[in-house]
Amino acid sequence: MAKKANIESPVVEEAIVETSTPKAVAKKDVKPDWEIRDRLYTLKTNKRPLIFTIPAKHTAKTALLYFCPEKGYQREIRYATNQRSVFVDEQQGIATLGRIVLRDGALTVPKENQSLQKLLSLYHPYRNEVYEEYNPVQRANNEVNWIEYELQAMNMAKALSLDEAEAILRVEFGSQVNKYSSDELKRDILVFARRKPVLFLELANDDNVQLRNFGIKATEAKLLKLSADQRTFTYGDGNRKLMTVPFDEHPYSALASFFKTDEGLEVYKALQKRM
Repeated sequence: MAKKANIESPVVEEAIVETSTPKAVAKKDVKPDWEIRDRLYTLKTNKRPLIFTIPAKHTAKTALLYFCPEKGYQREIRYATNQRSVFVDEQQGIATLGRIVLRDGALTVPKENQSLQKLLSLYHPYRNEVYEEYNPVQRANNEVNWIEYELQAMNMAKALSLDEAEAILRVEFGSQVNKYSSDELKRDILVFARRKPVLFLELANDDNVQLRNFGIKATEAKLLKLSADQRTFTYGDGNRKLMTVPFDEHPYSALASFFKTDEGLEVYKALQKRM
């Protein structure tokens, strides 16, 4: 009797697929490029006229155009009180033109008038040239920088010798510094450093200022002679030609550059001994 074969049924393994729920990605707070708030605009000059009008539309005399990088061409802009956009190609219907007037050098634009704010803050060609948007943080930063310049200039002015002070003041006041006493020089150099600290620091760190002053004093002492046309310097009793002033250059600036050459250095040392 034939035996039945014992056939085992195959075992099927079920694949277990792990499903993971995606984690929620935290959204970063993105600061908007444009903040809706009241804005104040002021003239950049120190003058505060009773009424100052800023052009509000494009004309042949005053071009109000803004180059749009996205579109690749210049777009005409104008201020229309009944339009949401300042661009003419986006305005629809009849445009009611408005005026932009700064009274006593200032104009406050409320947050409801977004078209005028964007015109003045983003697109107007007079922006940061004729007027600027008032920024208290930036203004405070500028004032701090200016005070630091003043302190640096005042400290440097206090440490200057009388000759160095005379050289710097001669650039500002000319030959009248020859009449100043030592106390007047000390006073005026401190006042100059406080009123114009940036210019003072530039002059104080410029070697040519000292050399120019030396050349002027040597000329006043008649150790050097400058021709009537201010083109030629002569030196010595025989009026030996020292140098020719290059075209369109100040004679004493050219003389200061000459003193830095090998030949000029010898003349400078000789003049120093005689003075």
